[in-house]
Amino acid sequence: MTAYTFSKEEKLCSQKIIGEIFLTGTSFLCYPLKVVWKYEALLTPYPAQVVFSVPKRLFKRAHDRNLLKRQLREVYRYRKQELYQLLELKDQKVAVMIVYIAKEKLEFSQMEEAMNKVITKLKKKLGLPQ
Repeated sequence: MTAYTFSKEEKLCSQKIIGEIFLTGTSFLCYPLKVVWKYEALLTPYPAQVVFSVPKRLFKRAHDRNLLKRQLREVYRYRKQELYQLLELKDQKVAVMIVYIAKEKLEFSQMEEAMNKVITKLKKKLGLPQ
């Protein structure tokens, strides 16, 4: 049984790496999520580091942004394992930023569908076998 955890080492906190992702990273859109990613030499034992963002201009209240980020982390936590396995097979590390771009709050089930699409499309973009 795999542990569905999301530890501190899996969170992308480096402002330098986040800036590099925006400047030179590759992006794609899977509504309601925008994904920006880049291959990175990460110093963690995990094959991917992820950061989630919800723009303040779309959701003025902090508790709304926090709720959406919490839901995104929860959905990612359940789906990350297949991405990790394939990244480990190819011995690659990637830094990913996931931005919520919808103007309204979506249901948890809709976020799950979107994250499924994101993981599938990310595997395709990374050149990983399906």
